[in-house]
Amino acid sequence: MLTDMERAIPELGVRSPEIPVTVACYYFGNYHPGDPRNERIKGPGWTEWDLLKEARPRFPGHQQPKVPAWGYQDESDPAVMERKIAAAADHGVDVFIFDWYHYNDGPFLDRTIDRGFFGAANNDRIKFALMWANHDWVEIQPYKRGAEVETLFPGAVDAAGFARICDTVVDKYFSHPSYWTIEGRPYFSVYDLGKLLASFDSLTAARKGLDAFRAKTQAAGFPDLHLNAVVWGDPVMPWQKTPADPAKLVQDLGFDSVTSYVWFHHVPLPELATDYNYVRDGYFDHWKAAEKQFALPYYPNVTMGWDSSPRAHQEDEFGDFGYPFTNTIKNNTPERFREALALTKARLEGKPARDRILNINSWNEWTEGSYLEPDMINGMKYLEAIREVFRRPARAVLRRAPLLATP
Repeated sequence: MLTDMERAIPELGVRSPEIPVTVACYYFGNYHPGDPRNERIKGPGWTEWDLLKEARPRFPGHQQPKVPAWGYQDESDPAVMERKIAAAADHGVDVFIFDWYHYNDGPFLDRTIDRGFFGAANNDRIKFALMWANHDWVEIQPYKRGAEVETLFPGAVDAAGFARICDTVVDKYFSHPSYWTIEGRPYFSVYDLGKLLASFDSLTAARKGLDAFRAKTQAAGFPDLHLNAVVWGDPVMPWQKTPADPAKLVQDLGFDSVTSYVWFHHVPLPELATDYNYVRDGYFDHWKAAEKQFALPYYPNVTMGWDSSPRAHQEDEFGDFGYPFTNTIKNNTPERFREALALTKARLEGKPARDRILNINSWNEWTEGSYLEPDMINGMKYLEAIREVFRRPARAVLRRAPLLATP
């Protein structure tokens, strides 16, 4: 017998013809030892797992710490990454969008891809892409409330640095056979439009820099570059700034699509523990408005949860005092996540085939409470929700037939 929700959303209750949707998932790569910057600042062996291990409940009903069912593994180990890739592919995740860090003086957290993903024997089972996480990297791991925020690595680069970044991306990443393309065009996302503009002397210079990036991509044998802009509604961190007119800006810079990173960027959390469906509905309202605001395809986001308390100093009073002391999301059960996916899929059905793309926050944002990897409470249920909603055939078939957005 179908539930009321299943009657309202037929694809939950009955098997219908497959609607091709590309499911991408953000991946935050700070769970491996040996990164030179972390070693210098945090000491030998430090990873963000250390914050997760130290987390504890901060208010009644607060579920911390989160405990990974696979253990505190080193994602730069190809064998560990092989397990992640297999789980993602088996459950309907098509793409890992890696949060990719590169500053004027070089890369950060690159071992996740360069050693883990590239070394994984099964990396042909899933596509990958880069989201240039070009925000300031600040000392908030953990953050003591009231302390001066120290910028460790500035997000803005200079024009020469940007050119080096483009060369690295084209030569090292776009050339990989598993790199994700849309209509043959490598997908490259930019997290912080403000920092992108700050990397150049003017809007005109920024456009020329991006046009040069396109030219390099074309010279490498691709028809073009697919530039995607992450656009926030509300900055998460007080040092971040939202451009005054992002719709005009993305057009002036020549972007090809727009997306979101996390629901929390667009929906304020009014309560210390805010209900998941309240945030979901607020984001769906934002999605509807964004489709009118931007004259570009908009790829929606589905967020699994939000709880940044592991990044807050555990001895400080916890409350809504500014990141990482923020309100949280509660009742983000696998069932509610499944419903959010189904509602998103239903809305995507009316889009052109090439625009049936969504992204999920996140594969492993453990210290922000948004992850698909199995924990000791829910196991694989969040991944199973993806498989149930999108009902993928065996991935062996998908390996012979390309993904929707990949020629």
